Amino acid sequence: MATPPAPATVIGAPVSPYVRKVLAVCALKGVPYQVDPIAPFFGNNRFSELNPLRRIPVYIDDQVSVSDSTVICEYLEERYPTPALLPKTPAERARARWIEEYADTRVGDIFIWRIFYEAVVAPSVWQRPRDKGKIARTVTEELPEVMDQLERLAPASGFLFGAASIADISVAVMFANLQWARVEIPADRWSRTTGWVERTTALPALAAITRIADALVRTPLPEQRRVAEELGLALASSSVQAAAPRRGPMTAP
Repeated sequence: MATPPAPATVIGAPVSPYVRKVLAVCALKGVPYQVDPIAPFFGNNRFSELNPLRRIPVYIDDQVSVSDSTVICEYLEERYPTPALLPKTPAERARARWIEEYADTRVGDIFIWRIFYEAVVAPSVWQRPRDKGKIARTVTEELPEVMDQLERLAPASGFLFGAASIADISVAVMFANLQWARVEIPADRWSRTTGWVERTTALPALAAITRIADALVRTPLPEQRRVAEELGLALASSSVQAAAPRRGPMTAP
């Protein structure tokens, strides 16, 4: 396995499931990294140059500066093919990519933008009261459909394609944010999914960064960089952190 000449830089706080996905893939592939753990929406003008959509994560190494967790993970898969995080056959790889896309978009829309954003991000970043009614409606009316779909996809044991893949990781990272938003998934109703997520989250590469994120989500924003370093996260020497949040072009109002 090739080794980069210096640690890559990942911009974005591990509280983001998309950042955790990238960091877990780096850890599984043995790619050294350092993190600039900026909170969502707190990037400066340099961050806008790196990603005009102003979304985390951004990944920078000796060859690329690229955004979007799926694009980053595909780059890592191609540059560091061992261990493989896509299955062997073209049909299985296509299915794994579709599941990752479903997790990033539909699951992310419900879990992150409609629940976690309203429960955690809006109060901490924008000082806006939680819209408890909106969260409750999402949990009642939209979450079950997503969970039913995941239950149809979930393996009865192990992982989707034998070994853990990007599909398993992409789904599993979403569930910690749901827990941080104080939404509990009834294990008896969606038992295959909850077991699958527990097995995937227990992977050492994902478990380690989830523990750090769990501490950070309980930490005030100004203190998160210090706490991340105390918890052993390797930090970048410079930062694109801004003093005040700024909405991106695709951010919900």
